[in-house]
Amino acid sequence: MTHNQVRVRFAPSPTGPLHIGGVRTALYNFLFACQHNGSMILRIEDTDQNRFVEGAEDYIIDALKWCKIEFDEGIHQGGNYGPYRQSERKDIYHRHIQQLIASGKAYYAFDTPDELEIMRESLKARGETNPKYDYQVRAEMKNSLSLSGEEVEKLKAAGTPYVVRFKMSENEIVEADDIVRGKIKVNTATLDDKILLKTDGMPTYHLANIVDDYLMKISHVIRGEEWLPSLPLHYMLYEAFGWEPPKFAHLPLLLKPEGKGKLSKRDGDRLGFPVFPTQWIDPKTVEEFNGYREDGYLPEAFINIIAMLGWNPGTEQETFSMQEMIKAFNLEKVQKAGARFDPEKAKWFNHYYIQQKNNDELADSYLTILKKHGHTTSKQLAKRIVELIKERANFIHDLWNQSWFFFESPKEFDDKTIKKKWKQDTPEILKELRSLLEAVEDFTSENLQNQTHAFIEDKKLGFGKVMVPLRICLVGKAAGPDLMEMMEILGKDEILKRIDFALNNIQKEHNN
Repeated sequence: MTHNQVRVRFAPSPTGPLHIGGVRTALYNFLFACQHNGSMILRIEDTDQNRFVEGAEDYIIDALKWCKIEFDEGIHQGGNYGPYRQSERKDIYHRHIQQLIASGKAYYAFDTPDELEIMRESLKARGETNPKYDYQVRAEMKNSLSLSGEEVEKLKAAGTPYVVRFKMSENEIVEADDIVRGKIKVNTATLDDKILLKTDGMPTYHLANIVDDYLMKISHVIRGEEWLPSLPLHYMLYEAFGWEPPKFAHLPLLLKPEGKGKLSKRDGDRLGFPVFPTQWIDPKTVEEFNGYREDGYLPEAFINIIAMLGWNPGTEQETFSMQEMIKAFNLEKVQKAGARFDPEKAKWFNHYYIQQKNNDELADSYLTILKKHGHTTSKQLAKRIVELIKERANFIHDLWNQSWFFFESPKEFDDKTIKKKWKQDTPEILKELRSLLEAVEDFTSENLQNQTHAFIEDKKLGFGKVMVPLRICLVGKAAGPDLMEMMEILGKDEILKRIDFALNNIQKEHNN
């Protein structure tokens, strides 16, 4: 079979939520398909019934939708190569298993768990460090290679549980090509006779995967590094069926932010960052795990973060829209070495994308946040506030932390700043400034600026001596956006009220 058209697939198992490593695999497949005007397929690999988790399939689909990763074919879109759920393809796998058995490439094995354990123990006793079911032991075991045809039929008729194993060649060099890692050579003598069909009649990943990829005309298999050890077996399976294998690319591992090893949920819990794209609620424990969406990340920032984990365009550019990514992406530029996840860099990306958002869009998110805090305002004012504060926001929810004082007057004041900036003459200066502000008719930021500056110059005072205490009255601490803009938005009555409250409540410490 020649693969003219690029066809790739993302094939998750519904055994739990989608980890960011899984999202990256889906993303790289998506970018590759888009770049080559190919097709992206979603296949659900649910052959492991024991590990099936209720709700995981819907979670995976919703999370990918939030990430803006789209599919051309799959369990919802349909297509010409379905069904796209492996549990609905059992008869297809059984037909192919029979084909392998008939051609002598696979065999029935009736060994019980106890017999397998005895085999492993005796191999260990002989000094084998890695005991396995392979060409050296298969003749001693209970299978269709060591038993007569009659015995096999008898065992099957009696309903004896069996698996089907692949008959691995005894001493053959398998040469596999990998786009990321180059040529891989393995001697089959080091490989075992892997199970292809389990006792429950379900195929293992190895068989289902190969059969589906071939029948769905997959041209490129882009998947995680953990499947690299299976590559020689998969090549042998393609050969056993007489099929041409697709091209393979095994992506690097995602590493924890510090120390050694693979990034895990525990690292996220320990260092306070999510490892799932969206919130996951464990159906058994009802435990909730926040995702990037709930932590205030924008989908475009999240996608940009994970795109750069293992791929580098070879330029200085770090921020990419989805379209730019599609254009620049190249499997040859994916690195072999593991990619270290950096939570601080993730925040940097999100900050960048918040700044790129237009104020109209941000105002909509902001109005939702205000509602949660029991406030409402006009879209116009929301836009104006967002414009003033967004440069300080790393996350959407930071918009509230940077602006709550527009809606609630401060009830407490920052001690540290007061000790440093609230002098003996501060109350007097503020009272005079209050009288001046009360008399101002045109309460616009421009006019307020002119009036306050004139007051400061006239009194021969330093700016800090007036502006910091005024800010403390309005915000409770020396923080917040442009003071004059803030005063115009708050309005005269509110400003005067806050100055009065501060003068009555701040400890008048005389730090001369």
